[in-house]
Amino acid sequence: MSEGDPLAQRLVSDALWAVVEPLLPRFEPRRQGGGSAPLDERAAFTAVVYVLTHGCAWRQLPASFRVSAATAHRRYASWTRTGLWERLRGAALDRRIAGQPDRDWVAAIVGAATTRSAEAVGRSAT
Repeated sequence: MSEGDPLAQRLVSDALWAVVEPLLPRFEPRRQGGGSAPLDERAAFTAVVYVLTHGCAWRQLPASFRVSAATAHRRYASWTRTGLWERLRGAALDRRIAGQPDRDWVAAIVGAATTRSAEAVGRSAT
């Protein structure tokens, strides 16, 4: 799914991406080498937003996103550990996107991310 794709644009508009991109942790190559080149961060974020907002399992991520389910899940887990969702909530509350249609969408994304994270913690505790 490319940035110009209508679904991708609805999920992550250019205005939203302008807020999200600086909040993402930077890709660090592994010290031991190996691995693949970093994935387009916007494509990964869009795939994660799709799973979060559609409530589907990671394995149900459509291939059209061109991000594997495993990669999308790893990015979600990494971003959760680094506090991305709280930083994104803060950016929405701060005036960067205040009054814009994306503000409510950010609230939905952050809510879905924190709910999924809490559910995962609950499952691992039992």
